[in-house]
Amino acid sequence: MGLGAQITTDSVQIPATDVAFDMVSLPGGSYDMGEAGRTVTVSAFSISAHEVTHEAYRIFQERENDTPVAAVDNWDADAVSRPSPPYLDFTYGMGTRGGYPQVNTTQQAALRYCEWLYDKTGRFFRLPTEAEWEYACLAGEEPDPADLHDLAWLYENGEETYHKVGEKEPNAWGLYDMLGNVSEWTLDEYYDDYADRIGEEADPWMRPDGKHSRTVRGGSFDTYTDEAGCRTREKSSPRWQARDPQIPKSKWWNVDSPFLGFRIVSPEKQPSEEEVRAFFAESIVD
Repeated sequence: MGLGAQITTDSVQIPATDVAFDMVSLPGGSYDMGEAGRTVTVSAFSISAHEVTHEAYRIFQERENDTPVAAVDNWDADAVSRPSPPYLDFTYGMGTRGGYPQVNTTQQAALRYCEWLYDKTGRFFRLPTEAEWEYACLAGEEPDPADLHDLAWLYENGEETYHKVGEKEPNAWGLYDMLGNVSEWTLDEYYDDYADRIGEEADPWMRPDGKHSRTVRGGSFDTYTDEAGCRTREKSSPRWQARDPQIPKSKWWNVDSPFLGFRIVSPEKQPSEEEVRAFFAESIVD
């Protein structure tokens, strides 16, 4: 996958704010996914160079930070479903300092954010599928284990906490913190036999059929170096909400996942508005 010359980056700004995402455009291609080497094909897509930060998420989270400006007609900022007020500071004091990844959010909260971004910008964003995430992380090949501490905040060098995005070196395609710092949500339902289930399907997506469990990728500051890699998979757990005092548990917050964030993707072939609404209706499971 010698795609270096074809990689481009563009900036997408949230209207009426100074917040922008650097989106790295990757051409489609085929690669050997997972330890079993299942050949998978993905279509062209863009992926954010960094994990979504606290300040980018707070525009959505807190109504007073949002504005009526949007790319869709008749959009009402007051009608948006927004995260419930957290009953403690899930950023542990880092949320006001700038540059740190958004953490402790549920997968549903991350997808609601993507839906809001579509309304604000007119561009369809979502979480990456497992296949897209691994393709972007590999950037042609698994990173050399000797280089991991240059690329990632892991258990041995992470000081038991997450760090500002982009402080480590990017991978070959200009993507930061794909490994380490905080783990990242993907779009897929978790299956142990994922490779067998996807078969030869292009752009595979294991659609959700319940609230748990989803596949998490990338590892975090709490991941040992010898366990880190682009092909390492993790299963989300209801335990991440176990201490949530709300009944039922929050749709927005995971009390015990300060190690988990997300980044966004945007397919090159943009869906229609009808297709966008159908996607969010299918992917967001209450």
